[in-house]
Amino acid sequence: MMRANADGGSDRSEFGGDEGSRKPVALSSIVDKILEDHGVLAQVRRMSVLDEWSELVGDAVARVTRARSVEDGVLIVEVRSSPWLMELNMMKGDFVRRVNDYMPDTPIERIVFVQAETE
Repeated sequence: MMRANADGGSDRSEFGGDEGSRKPVALSSIVDKILEDHGVLAQVRRMSVLDEWSELVGDAVARVTRARSVEDGVLIVEVRSSPWLMELNMMKGDFVRRVNDYMPDTPIERIVFVQAETE
């Protein structure tokens, strides 16, 4: 918190001294440090695959699947139909490679395809 001192200026002592004595730090590095300290940085990074799934697998596969979650390095993907489920299981290795090429610092161990629940 910045406080005004007696002469109307600001007291920067809580931020490590006068302006210019410290270099700015990117917010992302602070967030990464906090997540790392709590042991969840790798998991948070793996979660980015949920947003990128469609781009990684292409339109045809994206239309019949939904990346649902990442749990302990395992990507869970819902599949719309049984025939697609069987087909995708045969292609599983290729999808793991695509995902790990996208995020080599936090690879997933495997993909589990599950039948999507019908509404």
